[in-house]
Amino acid sequence: MTGTTTIAGRYRIEGRLGVGGMSTVHLAFDNRLERYVAIKLLAEHLADDPTFVSRFRREALSAARLVHPNIVQVFDFGFDEGHHQHFIVMEHVSGNSCAELLRDRGHLAVDEAISIVTQACRGLDYAHRNGVVHRDVKPGNLLVSDSDVVKLADFGIARAADQSSITQVGSVLGTAAYLAPEQARGEEAGPRADLYSLGVVAYQLLSGRLPYEANSLSELALKQQRESPIPLDELNPRIPHALAQAVAMALAMDQEARPADAMVFAEAIRDGARGVSPMGSDSATVNLGSKSATRVLSDRNTPTAATRVTPRATAARGAPARVTRTPPARREARSSNEAAYARRPAAADRRETQRGGGHALRRFMLVALLLCVFAAVVIVATLIATGTSNTVVHFQQIVAKDTNSAISQIQSLINKYTK
Repeated sequence: MTGTTTIAGRYRIEGRLGVGGMSTVHLAFDNRLERYVAIKLLAEHLADDPTFVSRFRREALSAARLVHPNIVQVFDFGFDEGHHQHFIVMEHVSGNSCAELLRDRGHLAVDEAISIVTQACRGLDYAHRNGVVHRDVKPGNLLVSDSDVVKLADFGIARAADQSSITQVGSVLGTAAYLAPEQARGEEAGPRADLYSLGVVAYQLLSGRLPYEANSLSELALKQQRESPIPLDELNPRIPHALAQAVAMALAMDQEARPADAMVFAEAIRDGARGVSPMGSDSATVNLGSKSATRVLSDRNTPTAATRVTPRATAARGAPARVTRTPPARREARSSNEAAYARRPAAADRRETQRGGGHALRRFMLVALLLCVFAAVVIVATLIATGTSNTVVHFQQIVAKDTNSAISQIQSLINKYTK
């Protein structure tokens, strides 16, 4: 392609930006909208292969519906009959890819690497929520603009998750070093495969090396199964241990042990950079050693086990006698009952009090009756003494040992002087 080559009558080729296995990317100028774009041309020897043509078109359809600040926007796609080439037109990102940054600088500072990965997470999360899996996340497809905005590029082998795969049986696409274990085995790749690949990118950005070095897919698969990557904080002492844990989660062999989605991974690495461990309640169980988490005791109101009675041993064996252990809950209940009984009189005491009150009332009534009788006698005697009758009334001293005797003597006296 030269500066005079024009695709689809409007895209003037001005230079080559990169070469891939399926296509070549060129810088082009859009004569109609007067702007620079990136145009991807399918390799000529693949233009007649219906499988690759179908995959190339699928890329355009998958990527064209993704409009997000962290995803390279697709503007156009089609087939140029004059040059017999399929093309895709995308926005041109002025800046460098992460592959170029690694080549020039070896590895990045923690803050810069975290910024790149979290922005990539936002782009992946948007794509996954729209049913698109990238399947080829690697440093070359992470573009950092001059304004430090990260954009995911080259959904070249992206596949809509709700459609059938067009990958040939037994073939594995993507760069081997960044493939998730399930991809290396030739299995279907889902959103968590993209998280694994982004975890490899994060590992490389922070340490300057890959977690696994392999020359073939089979060697990579064996290393993934038999070895664990060297912890990042051992390779780079400036990396917090919590951040190394967050990246290790994304590199888990088991998909279920990886972060649930891209935004969870973004939060984990942000927290890890601040020293906050991502090993929370939703993560896989980890061995905490002697520094285990504080145990929460069960609710005090939870019923306890029944009372245990230890078997009685024979005296000859010198074993202790039977011991009955009262559960704490029952001991508390018994103490509460005893306190309640202490605060109120017993029923028997109340009954005794009532009976005592009845006897006192009867005694009071009897004494009152005697006083009334005595008063009546005095009144009668006074009337007789002051009356006009010639009858002489003799006062007689009444001495009695009990009430009945006194009453009898008074009645006799009254009868004697009132006949």
